[in-house]
Amino acid sequence: MTRSLWLAFAAGLLLHYSLSAQPAQLTARQVIDRIQKNVGVPWNSQTVDTFKAGDPDTPVTGVATTMMATFDVLERAAASGKNLIITHEPTFYGHLDQTADLAKEHDAVLAAKQAFIERHHLVIWRFHDHWHARRPDGIQTGMIRALGWEKFQNSNDNHLFIIPETTLDQLASTIKERLGIRTLRVVGNPAMRVTKLALNPGYPGFPAERHMLQRDDVEVLVMGEGLEWETIEYGADAAAEGRPKALVILGHIPSEQAGMDDCARWLRTFVTEVPIEFIATAEPFWPAK
Repeated sequence: MTRSLWLAFAAGLLLHYSLSAQPAQLTARQVIDRIQKNVGVPWNSQTVDTFKAGDPDTPVTGVATTMMATFDVLERAAASGKNLIITHEPTFYGHLDQTADLAKEHDAVLAAKQAFIERHHLVIWRFHDHWHARRPDGIQTGMIRALGWEKFQNSNDNHLFIIPETTLDQLASTIKERLGIRTLRVVGNPAMRVTKLALNPGYPGFPAERHMLQRDDVEVLVMGEGLEWETIEYGADAAAEGRPKALVILGHIPSEQAGMDDCARWLRTFVTEVPIEFIATAEPFWPAK
C-alpha cells in the first residue's frame, strides 16, 4: 500500500470512529419513553396519550408543551426551533383526533394544518390522561400555583379552598388578572361575600360540577366550561333562589393552561439534551365593545 493510500485509509478510519463515538440524537419516541417511565403512574394502553402526527423517530430539536396544538401554536413552535409538540388537548377537532370525515370532505382547514406539520417535520404527541392521573394531578397543581391558592387548599381535597373573605366580583377580577383571561364570565350576585371555593378545571361534566355546588363548603365553583343548559342553568337557578352559590367560568383552555407550563418544568428534570419551552395557547375569544 502506498503512503498516500495508507493516509487516506487512516483518515477514513478516524472519521468512522469519530462519528460512531458521537451520541445518537434524541428522538421523539425516546422522549415519550422517558415520560412514561417518569410520570409515576402505570401506563394504560387504552389512552388518548399517543402520537397524533409526524414520525416518532424524528430527531428532536426542541420540545414545546402546550394546552392545544392550534395552528398558531405550531407556527410559534416551528419558528423557535421546537419540533416535538406535547399537547394536552386534541389537535384535530375531536377527543380521538379522528380525521377521516374531514379528509373525505377535502376540508381545507385540516389540509393546511397537516401540510404545515409535514413541511416543518413536526411531531405531535398528546399528554392528557396520564398527566391528570399523576398524583397530585399535573393540571390541578399548575392551576393552584398560578392562582396563588396553595396556602388556602384543603389538605384532604385539592379541589377545595378557604380564602380570606371577599366579594364574588372581586374574586372574579383577581382570577381574571392572575390568569390573563379576556372573556371570563360570572354567574351569581356580584356583591355576595365568599370564602369557600371549589376549583374544577377543564370539563368534568355536569354530575361532578353539580355535586360540588351541592356541598355546604362550596359557595363558588371556579370551573372550565359546561353546557349552558346544565351547570350554567343549575348555578343560575341556585342564585335566583337566593342560595349562596355562584360560578366563575374561565373557559376550558385558561382553566388548565398553567398545568402544561408545569409540565415543561417537570420535563426539564429528565430531558436535558434539547431546549424545552411552554407555549401558551392563545384565547380565541374577545369581548365586543
